[in-house]
Amino acid sequence: MRTAQPLIHSLLAPLLLLCLPGIVYAAAATPRDTVADIASRIQDHYYDVDRAAKIGEDLRKAATAGEFDRYTDPRDLATALTERIKSHDGHFRVNWLAPEQRAPQPMPTKQLLPGPGPGPAPRMRMRPGPNVAQPVDYARRRNYGVHRVEILPGNLGYLDLKEFADFRFGEPNAPARVALESALQLLASTDALIIDLRDNGGGSPVSVGYLVSAFTPKGADIYSSFHWRDGDSLGSTSEAPQDWYPSPRLDVPLYLLTSPRTASAAEALVYTLKNAGRAVVIGETSAGAANPGAEIDAGNGFSVFVATGSPTSPITHRNWEGSGIAPDVAVPQREALRTAQALALEGLLKNGLSGGDAADASWALDAVRAESQPASTTKPADYTGQYDRMRIEAEAGRLYLRNGKRPQQSLAALERDLFYVVDDPSVRVRFERDGDGRVAALETLRPDGSSNRYRR
Repeated sequence: MRTAQPLIHSLLAPLLLLCLPGIVYAAAATPRDTVADIASRIQDHYYDVDRAAKIGEDLRKAATAGEFDRYTDPRDLATALTERIKSHDGHFRVNWLAPEQRAPQPMPTKQLLPGPGPGPAPRMRMRPGPNVAQPVDYARRRNYGVHRVEILPGNLGYLDLKEFADFRFGEPNAPARVALESALQLLASTDALIIDLRDNGGGSPVSVGYLVSAFTPKGADIYSSFHWRDGDSLGSTSEAPQDWYPSPRLDVPLYLLTSPRTASAAEALVYTLKNAGRAVVIGETSAGAANPGAEIDAGNGFSVFVATGSPTSPITHRNWEGSGIAPDVAVPQREALRTAQALALEGLLKNGLSGGDAADASWALDAVRAESQPASTTKPADYTGQYDRMRIEAEAGRLYLRNGKRPQQSLAALERDLFYVVDDPSVRVRFERDGDGRVAALETLRPDGSSNRYRR
């Protein structure tokens, strides 16, 4: 057994190193070495040469003073460096991934430019099994940023975008482009459109330019142009698409929802459409991260995201870096969707809906308003029971309508004895009382004036 112990120890040692990133890191480089590497990458690639030199000098001075020496775990050092440099630019971010888990990723500068170019490299994470990095196609698994597409009450379109996935112009069947176009097609018959960017941290300018073209005239001079550090080699670039959306909706009322999480490419969409007078922005001020860039390898498992360019709007002649984009209608982000629904419906009613369409929008507006100011009602027991084939049930103080074998439909009160179906406010339920004040019947109502009555 004594002769076997050295062999066992020699086998266990590499496994222990893999499990203890701080030990791996300590053997590879000191915090001061890493800070010097990060500073060099910033100086070599940041779009503003003078600022890059100052940021690099500041980092080196801090490292020489020992400010980072206590971060022996590389994950902690990455966090500390991010906190240190992000005040200079909203995109600065330092990451660490064990070198044996990181697949080689060349600096993808051209993927950030509108137009043809190499697509983004897949983000790498370890899977159970052999200690080899395997690609995870996050773009596909997240449906290329198209998280939710829905028709809200009153015929409002709702598009929840979590990111702007990259694609190449000239490739109409690119999955990211198809996903975006499919979402817009599903919403093509809506009377107004709400795009939710509250949880969108950015992505590709290609998607931004293409989506802007779905709501603005072809060739409009509204798109930001980019200044690049290595502009001579990349040439003059613009966020304007090389392929234009074929059937733009130039008159559909458009509302954009924002939060402090709304950043980068998501802010680019908001900035362009807002300054073009094409959309109403609702929510909270955005993050203030304007400058596009790339994740650059810094060695020993570290990488740093560096802004390699900066946009300028032809309308404002500046961008939103540091300041963010203030909403037109400032409300807490949790209230942004309901506020947008109310504003959209009010605008539609004011600007020409008529007949059953107007009644449907009006009923939807009543429901939106009722969400924030629920009407007082009598006890649920007043309404529960069988009404011919309809049944009213109560659970946890809420009323439900059950129509035969169909699923329960939740009811919410508009006023005493008048309710709407929560998932479909175009259906209302009105209860009738007899001479003694007891509920004796219910009537289902619709915006076109049709109704059905059921006795208790």
